[in-house]
Amino acid sequence: MSLEHRAFLYGGIDDFLSVSVPYVRSGMERDRVVVVVVREPNLTALRETFAPYGEDISYFDSADFYRHPVRTLRDYQNLVKQNAPRTVCALAEPVWDGWDERQTLEWIRYESLINVVFADSGATALCPYDTEMLPPRILNEARRTHPLLQAQGERGANTEYVDPVAFGSRCDRGGRLDRPADAEYLPIDGADLHALRSFVGDRAHKHGLAKQQAQNLVTAANEVAANALQHGTPPIGLWMWQDGPELICEIGDNGFWRPGPDPLTGFIPPDSALQRGFGLWTVRLLVDLMELRAGWDGTFVRLHCR
Repeated sequence: MSLEHRAFLYGGIDDFLSVSVPYVRSGMERDRVVVVVVREPNLTALRETFAPYGEDISYFDSADFYRHPVRTLRDYQNLVKQNAPRTVCALAEPVWDGWDERQTLEWIRYESLINVVFADSGATALCPYDTEMLPPRILNEARRTHPLLQAQGERGANTEYVDPVAFGSRCDRGGRLDRPADAEYLPIDGADLHALRSFVGDRAHKHGLAKQQAQNLVTAANEVAANALQHGTPPIGLWMWQDGPELICEIGDNGFWRPGPDPLTGFIPPDSALQRGFGLWTVRLLVDLMELRAGWDGTFVRLHCR
């Protein structure tokens, strides 16, 4: 069965309830696993409406559930797997405030990736977007990342929808990864990565990262460097620097991927409809943000930790 992924553009709580209540009720009547992930005051309103159903509905506050796009994708995937063969009916309202431009782009890409990761799951996902609170850019991107649309009495196929591969290519197009002149540098010239792990671990400690977060960065950097040694073109190196509250670690080689990296590389989790870049998927889980750029000057993976 194929995924039903619909953007729901609503104006105010009454409009929200007029569509979400019948949607949740339909999921219950069809014996689906109903998951409600929405923001306040929508969450409280739905809890009160469906109080008689008790624990038959799983509720989550979006502010807690939507903290990291790749981890959120993994959490939804676990819900689908754990409840099989029953299918999931999700009311899923993303969080769009509090992110910088790079994080916002990753959340937009996340909505597009839903269409690939859960393509054959048989799940239904209704994604509310508050037209009274959200900026026009986010509302426009909702139309590009959802094959189906419901808005102001409009319901059906979305003519503005963009295929996830084409959408991912657009996300990665342009944008340079500028590096400060005073970034610390470590050459990577052998298969023994002990020096790299020590180098990254020492800088992570000095930056004040928590112990587990520092270890995650070391593991992520080691994975990327090992991949560069196996598939890249020398010279290969690592740079580290601080940018405000962030510690940034970048690994680059001199190779040029033509026609460029698959825009879904590292975004598709294992056992999904399409699996690409298992190692990079793990790396994305370990850090706050991973950026990948490839061009004539080489291929670079940048890791951010806050």
